[in-house]
Amino acid sequence: MVNTGNKKNRYGLVGKNISYSFSKGYFTQKFADMGLSEHSYENFDLQHINEFRELVRNTQGLKGLNVTIPYKEEVLPFLTEMDKTVEQIGAVNTIKPRGKELIGYNTDAFGFQKSLEPFLAKHHTDALILGTGGASKAVAFVLRQLGITYRFVSRNPTHDQIRYTDVNAETVQQYQIIINCTPLGTFPDVAKKPALPYPFLNKEHLLYDLIYNPSKTAFLLEGESHGATICNGLRMLELQAEKAWDIWNS
Repeated sequence: MVNTGNKKNRYGLVGKNISYSFSKGYFTQKFADMGLSEHSYENFDLQHINEFRELVRNTQGLKGLNVTIPYKEEVLPFLTEMDKTVEQIGAVNTIKPRGKELIGYNTDAFGFQKSLEPFLAKHHTDALILGTGGASKAVAFVLRQLGITYRFVSRNPTHDQIRYTDVNAETVQQYQIIINCTPLGTFPDVAKKPALPYPFLNKEHLLYDLIYNPSKTAFLLEGESHGATICNGLRMLELQAEKAWDIWNS
């Protein structure tokens, strides 16, 4: 993959099938607002992580990268150095080139925490994390920082995780924060949602979906219909993007 561009300062998103990307639109508008005519942000759509090394080698003027599904963990071996947060989480979503070095960071954790905190109530002490990918690791890291107990729900659970079919009325009563870290419900498949016993939700629950398009996923709509507080991932994305910008320019 050879990338040609005439901008002096190039940034981009590494992922797979990412035409829907929030990041490109966000940073393109940011650069326009700031009058940064020599800055660009591109989607680097890789079909396999092995294309990453060539991407970095052949992209002149590369100043920063974001990383999304499915490469937040797979990109780790390509990094020269990792921030201590990445070491704790085990996933990266921001990369800063420094000479021939690539430094990995995780700004998902920052964005998630700052967007979650305004919705937390005293009774929100236990959480279900739906999905076990790179984003879910950042979510788990934040919950540990906040002293919130959590349990992963997975289609293929390990010994300390549970299956979706294990989630029943008693489970839903115990875990009053439910966080969707799966892609289920993302546009255009907006009718899809995690398989949960939604009728047992109530006003004590907080449902958080990392998805931002649509703004109300089927998961969030179900929660809202049963009185739960809901939040999508848009604010998290904005916060993590600004944190990434600070890192690239530090």
